[in-house]
Amino acid sequence: MQEKLEKLARLMRNEQRRLLEDAGAMGRVPAGHALQRIAYLELNIAAIENILAEEKNGPKD
Repeated sequence: MQEKLEKLARLMRNEQRRLLEDAGAMGRVPAGHALQRIAYLELNIAAIENILAEEKNGPKD
């Protein structure tokens, strides 16, 4: 499961980077839907990283 989650996080980071690079190339703040997608990806990446950390270190109960 860890490998699958790491792959998913990597795919999400790549997509987020692509969106940010596209925004940078335009030289202006991206449209609202692009900002929402970037933020949504960030939240999901963080969630995956938290799950991976829990699996590595055990639950924080």
